[in-house]
Amino acid sequence: MAARSIASLTLSFGLVSIPVKLYSATDSAAGVGFHLLTPDGGRVKQQYVSEASGEVVARSDMKKGYEFEKGQFVVFEPDELKALEESASHVVEIVSFVPEQSVDPLFYDKAYFIAPDKRGGKPYCLLQQALRESARCALAKWSYKGRTRIVQVRAAEDGMVFQQLLFADEVRALSELHIEHVAVSKNELQLALQIIEQVSDDAYDPAAYEDDEKKRILEAIDRKIAGKQIVYPQESTEESGGQVIDLMEALRASLNANKTKRATPTKRAAAKKPVPPTEDAVLAAKPRRPVKRAAPRTEVEEAPPAKVRARK
Repeated sequence: MAARSIASLTLSFGLVSIPVKLYSATDSAAGVGFHLLTPDGGRVKQQYVSEASGEVVARSDMKKGYEFEKGQFVVFEPDELKALEESASHVVEIVSFVPEQSVDPLFYDKAYFIAPDKRGGKPYCLLQQALRESARCALAKWSYKGRTRIVQVRAAEDGMVFQQLLFADEVRALSELHIEHVAVSKNELQLALQIIEQVSDDAYDPAAYEDDEKKRILEAIDRKIAGKQIVYPQESTEESGGQVIDLMEALRASLNANKTKRATPTKRAAAKKPVPPTEDAVLAAKPRRPVKRAAPRTEVEEAPPAKVRARK
């Protein structure tokens, strides 16, 4: 499926304006997501409940407030919040160029790709090559969704990456952990360096690693879909438990049902059609008379069955 752009922007590079399109660099749908279900297999929806009354509050009735002290809030109306938002702008202004390695990956937030838009191919390639030759990246301001953000524009082999950065107050410092620094000996350090050398690679290859947990989950899902446990939501409004169907049991039950259907008409037909009595049975049922020649077969066939005579 072709990639779809998120927005059209203009990257301001000195007096040069580069029209670009913004694309998401990551795929949030690549993970495995689960839904919350009721006992009968239906999906549930989230509701907001008042802490004071316990009643459900509609989103349209909610207001936003800032808690400046425990339990005390200052409330802002929607128009007040709108006035505080940064006006959206399609222009991304480059404010500085710094060595690419000087940006700690700890400040990396969401990553995007940018590609040239119409008439932007040549200035786009010019900036890409200039960044690669200088080993620098660009820092720019970007107004998006009511906020001004700092982004890093860095050159990649096939284009440029538009990396959203975190602000300083959004990243904690390691010094807050007060880690104790213990001295190590030269021999210990040498052994550690030898171990590093043994398992070192020239570059990071993301394709060399798999998400084992995701793989296990998908395999478990496939097993359940294959017939172990499939839950269907109840269409009826009556309260009942969820249906858990085992495919093998369902097949056996269908097979037995088919055998029963085939056997039932034969038994009914046998019950409705009277069984012709044998010649010996007819003779035994007749009253004794002087010995005569046995009755012709036509009389035997015309004689009613013993069961019918008993009903009379």
